[in-house]
Amino acid sequence: MRESLLKMKTALQQTFLYTIYLFFVRNFRRFKKKLKKIRRNTKKRFRRTFDPWYKYRMFKKVYPRTYYKAARQPVQENKVVFVELRLPTLTNSFKVLYDTLYREYDFDLHCHFLRNTFVSRKQYRENIKAMLRDAATAKYVFFDEATNVNGCIKMRPETKVTQLWHGCGAFKRFGFSTADAIFGASREMMEKYPFNRNYTRVTVSSPEVIWAYEEAMQYTHESGVVQALGSSRTDIFYDQKVIDRAFDHLYEVMPEAKGKRVILYAPTFRGRVAKATTPNILEPEFMKYMLGDKYVLLFKHHPLVRKRPKIREFCSDFAKDVTDTMTIEDLLCVADICISDYSSLVFEYSLFERPMLFLAHDLEKFFDWRGFYYDYEELAPGPIVTNTTGVIDFILNVDERFDRERVHAFREKFMSACDGHATERIMDDVFGLEALAEHKRKTPLPDEPYHMIPHSGDYVAPAEEDDEEEDADPNAMKDDEAADLTDDADDADAEEDTQ
Repeated sequence: MRESLLKMKTALQQTFLYTIYLFFVRNFRRFKKKLKKIRRNTKKRFRRTFDPWYKYRMFKKVYPRTYYKAARQPVQENKVVFVELRLPTLTNSFKVLYDTLYREYDFDLHCHFLRNTFVSRKQYRENIKAMLRDAATAKYVFFDEATNVNGCIKMRPETKVTQLWHGCGAFKRFGFSTADAIFGASREMMEKYPFNRNYTRVTVSSPEVIWAYEEAMQYTHESGVVQALGSSRTDIFYDQKVIDRAFDHLYEVMPEAKGKRVILYAPTFRGRVAKATTPNILEPEFMKYMLGDKYVLLFKHHPLVRKRPKIREFCSDFAKDVTDTMTIEDLLCVADICISDYSSLVFEYSLFERPMLFLAHDLEKFFDWRGFYYDYEELAPGPIVTNTTGVIDFILNVDERFDRERVHAFREKFMSACDGHATERIMDDVFGLEALAEHKRKTPLPDEPYHMIPHSGDYVAPAEEDDEEEDADPNAMKDDEAADLTDDADDADAEEDTQ
């Protein structure tokens, strides 16, 4: 039977009818693909046309109404709210503080994950409203990233709003420092929908960079909002147990690293947040040939990047993408050499005073796109190269070329407040000694990573009817459509290293 069918198929393929069949099938597929593209572009144009109206309605009407209605209730003196803008778990800016509060104090801790650019517009909207209802009765609210959700309301005076930020130092320009630049929105739009409002405290890594954050967030120096209390996330780098666990984790993920030195490549993203890309300039094949006997290479791409370069199979014993398997904290602990470009993680890595290398192949383009607070060549505490050959040359001669004094001076200038006690200073400043004493547990809980367990204390908003129309498709969208279904993807003050 099968042979008969094959013979029939072969006979048909030799006829004119089969040629006509192929013509229509192929053209139908092309037409279907073009139709899909047309629908997607039409949807984008529709969104762009009505987005200004939608944005005004949500940020000037719906969100403020949601917050002010909930704010009629009294403030709960023990409620602490953590707001994570994009990722589904608490990121490194919150981890140490959250674990300390959970373990040693009896505050009522709530977490909200807005998932901007990762969920549908409807879901994002609901996440925002739930957060606003919860924050309206909270005594303490913590952010680690800029968002116009915070800027669309006037927070009640009883609430203390702290911006911990997600990076150290001051490298790439952000906020109002990018007004009218290619990366940033227009100054008019930033003033209409501000991203950095309501803060009672902004914590930075050293007095040297206070001016940059004041410029970016539009605070005066006299206000005293921006203070060099240190970065809470850096406290773990002074804990030897954390460092030892990082090495154990490394050997689990990549056993080939035992007995070899570790090269970390951690570039920042390119482009806008919703369509973030990563550079594909480093050649692991060439590096394996030159360095494979003494080194291993670990790739850590920015978490906003969804499409990452593939590593060939024959390089698997030398190079590995650990973006999803190792945290940036663990990688900074285990790395003997760090290669980056314009990422602020180099500030944290300077605490170890180890060699750094800057692979900046698109420096001029990136400067035009966003700009820097300091002269890049003077700021970088290590050599600047533009290709893999330069990287290999430095690593082969790292013992002779590494300038430890330069890295030490960089650390003292930009990380002087990160001494392993930043979380203590932040807690004393935000909560006050009296509140901390009142909520101190008699017996602290075991020393566990509580930020990794399900947040049972999370706020669940009651169902509420709204007068705005809902989207037809509430499901999460494809990656290439994410920018069109979120409110602030194009003009967000998105920064690097929220890993």
